[in-house]
Amino acid sequence: MNRKLVDELKICELIEKYPFAENFFTENVIDIKGYENKTFSEFLDKFAEEEIEDMALDTEKIKEGLIEYIEQMKLFLGMEEEKGVEVLTIIAGKDKLGNPEGFERLDIKKSEIISIVGPTGSGKSRLLADIEWTAQKDTPTQREILINNELPDKKWRYSSNNKLVAQLSQNMNFVMDLSVKDFLELHASRMIDDIEEITDKIIKEANKLAGEKFNLETPITALSGGQSRALMIADTAILSSSPIVLIDEIENAGIDRKKALDLLVSSDKIVLMATHDPLLALMADKRIVIKNGGIDKIIETTSEEKEVLVRLNYIDGI
Repeated sequence: MNRKLVDELKICELIEKYPFAENFFTENVIDIKGYENKTFSEFLDKFAEEEIEDMALDTEKIKEGLIEYIEQMKLFLGMEEEKGVEVLTIIAGKDKLGNPEGFERLDIKKSEIISIVGPTGSGKSRLLADIEWTAQKDTPTQREILINNELPDKKWRYSSNNKLVAQLSQNMNFVMDLSVKDFLELHASRMIDDIEEITDKIIKEANKLAGEKFNLETPITALSGGQSRALMIADTAILSSSPIVLIDEIENAGIDRKKALDLLVSSDKIVLMATHDPLLALMADKRIVIKNGGIDKIIETTSEEKEVLVRLNYIDGI
């Protein structure tokens, strides 16, 4: 039973997603007015035990009734829930010399961190482009990309609202004359209703990453490189619908790298990062080694390497 419907979605979000849910409240004489920004469970929690007894309410049965009603209506109307990206698969192609890549298939799951390592010009950007374009043996590398073990939906290629990859480049230079607050509200206004709550959350998370704190009134053109990167990482983690994030050389960003990765992973995103930093390479679950334009090998981070990482972090801290 999908408890998310009553425990996580606000009533206003529930009605927006499933307009027929209003009929359930009307038919059961449930007055939700004034509680639209609460979940249905939170709404039911407002009743005292005496009220529940007087009205002979069974709150669990009401919750189950709403869930069952929505599920039955979805079946009746033929509504299908859109699946997110659970698994990204890369099927091997060829390197610049036409040689087969050094692997056959790589499955990357949600909340995994993958580092992409290799010298400048080795083909890290080409790998990203193949993923972003959901390549189907139609790029120079001849790689094939699958989403959830299936050929990808065309929306990943052609829709401006469904970007598979959110990119965070080394240089985040803003040219708009806006405050941080205006910038975040401009982005959030296209996606959510509770803009103030979300902008406050983004600035709070960004300041955990940045070396020097800033606030909502700071002009974005006045942000340092580290502050800009921190803002965009927090914005991507909290607001972006893109299920995959690629970060280019986060070691040059002047931010807390581990906290940045933890924030992105906690948002159920697949994180790929191109890096020359051994600390970041070892923080990843796996390393993709690029050579001569192809994937030379894939290395899973071992427990011994994790122990080395602890010592490296200690030295880095000093």
